[in-house]
Amino acid sequence: SWVILSDIEQRIKAKIEAIGTPLKDWDINIYRGILTGFNDAFIIDGAKRAELIAQDPKSEEIIRPILRGRDIKRYGYEFADLYIITTFPSLKIDIESYPAVKQHLLSFGYDRLKQTGDKGARKKTNNKWFETQDSISYWEDFSKQKIVYPETTQGAYFALDINEVMLDKTCFMIITDHSKFLIALLSSKLYEFAYKSIFSSVELGISAYQYNKHALVKLPIIKPTQEIEQKITTLLNESKYQKIDQLLYKLYNLSEEEINYINSL
Repeated sequence: SWVILSDIEQRIKAKIEAIGTPLKDWDINIYRGILTGFNDAFIIDGAKRAELIAQDPKSEEIIRPILRGRDIKRYGYEFADLYIITTFPSLKIDIESYPAVKQHLLSFGYDRLKQTGDKGARKKTNNKWFETQDSISYWEDFSKQKIVYPETTQGAYFALDINEVMLDKTCFMIITDHSKFLIALLSSKLYEFAYKSIFSSVELGISAYQYNKHALVKLPIIKPTQEIEQKITTLLNESKYQKIDQLLYKLYNLSEEEINYINSL
């Protein structure tokens, strides 16, 4: 659907496009979180994790912390003590090596977990009954420093993760060498406005909207010079978010009227 822009919005759009490079032309990767096909079996709480490790210490090798979209806030996240069983097809795991995890999964029933597309089972894939639905060939990227964000959100909720957490299917991650810089920009007033009002066509209503990957990669963002990146990263580390906003308004040559317009929304 086309977004009809007012004169002032068109002027702001032109200024952003004049200076920015669309994210798709950056050296970045954006991945969706993990689709298990049946979260009840694969996502467990801390108590269940402890139980599986007590039954068999080897269980710990394939259990990792996970975030959901609702756990991610602006600039940070709240870990909800949830974990995922990482039986990703791309890891080619031998489930016999993990008897406690095998028993846990089988408690949900082989017929529920099999990936045959039969009624009551998971959708048809070539994966085994104990594996997640997606092959997750990019599983190693979860261990890198990354930007995490919820797809459906009430604001520009971008956070840095250095704890190697996994993500469920309601989240995305961005892998980039400029993660703090990019978090500062994507979370700024300018870009929250730019995404919502100009570059996105996906609306879910008054309180929530979607950071759709296809729209996000079109966002033109200023490529960082060493000086700008250092300045913005320092402000982010000191939680001086308003200063970041002011710096960006200056970098993008926004007029007083344009700044007031963005701040009024």
